[in-house]
Amino acid sequence: MITGSLRRSAVAAGALMLTAALALSACGEKDEGPEAGQQITPSGGADARLAGMVPAGIKADGKIVIGTDASYAPNEYLDSDGKTVVGWDKELFDAVAAKLGLKTEWVSSKFDDIIPGVQSGKYEAGVSSFTINDERKQQVAMVSYFTAGTQWATKKGNPAGVQPDDACGKKVAVQRATVQVEDLEKRSKACTDAGKPEITIDQYQGQDQATAAVVSGKDDAGLADSPIIAYAVKQTNGQLELLGDIYEAAPYGFVVKKEETQFAQAVSEATKALMQDGTYKRILEKWGVQAGAINTSAVNP
Repeated sequence: MITGSLRRSAVAAGALMLTAALALSACGEKDEGPEAGQQITPSGGADARLAGMVPAGIKADGKIVIGTDASYAPNEYLDSDGKTVVGWDKELFDAVAAKLGLKTEWVSSKFDDIIPGVQSGKYEAGVSSFTINDERKQQVAMVSYFTAGTQWATKKGNPAGVQPDDACGKKVAVQRATVQVEDLEKRSKACTDAGKPEITIDQYQGQDQATAAVVSGKDDAGLADSPIIAYAVKQTNGQLELLGDIYEAAPYGFVVKKEETQFAQAVSEATKALMQDGTYKRILEKWGVQAGAINTSAVNP
């Protein structure tokens, strides 16, 4: 993926576990959540026409190898066994693959390594809450399927008195290589331009680590994609609270090789089929993220 412009928005365990002392993660320590239920699959099975659009190399073994950063609950994260990828993003793409007559193989990766991995052929797709932007579209094809914005969170009661529009002098946690890093860099520059202290931007490899830093008090606040930060707050059992409104909403995109235009179109049409038959809505509602639903899917919108 591309550093400095992801959102994951950016657009990477039971959710990931950090330390026993915190017993929390960005995903948060998971309760018996929606992932415990049966996975939703598309009605009607595979679409023969769409399956015929799948590249021969992918079709040969009947599966799509997918790179994902499984630290971003509830989108994609590791189940309590520390190995199995779960989340609504994963469940939705499993349904897309099924519509194409394919199985899925999920491979955990560092967020910044996924797009380069798709380009090199290590992965046949990337599914990790990638925000669609011009920089990414120059390197890969992106298929829209959801929309999310950025939101902040702080410890309950906001003891450090953080305000998103005036965080000068504060310590703020964020996942490395996400759109939120660029956001903080701009805010920090505005602080110093106004003669105020800069924002200390603490960048973490995983969103779970960023959330834990706010819970522990190491950082004053944190920010992430809106569904991610809302889930993190929920999982901390009252230790964190949301701060301010959601802003800068943008679409997520499934990632495939730039030159595989027909495959990208097949993924888009499979996604639209799930929207039409109700599978898409059922998956989003199961995970409580239906506020980010979109009406159609497109390649490189």
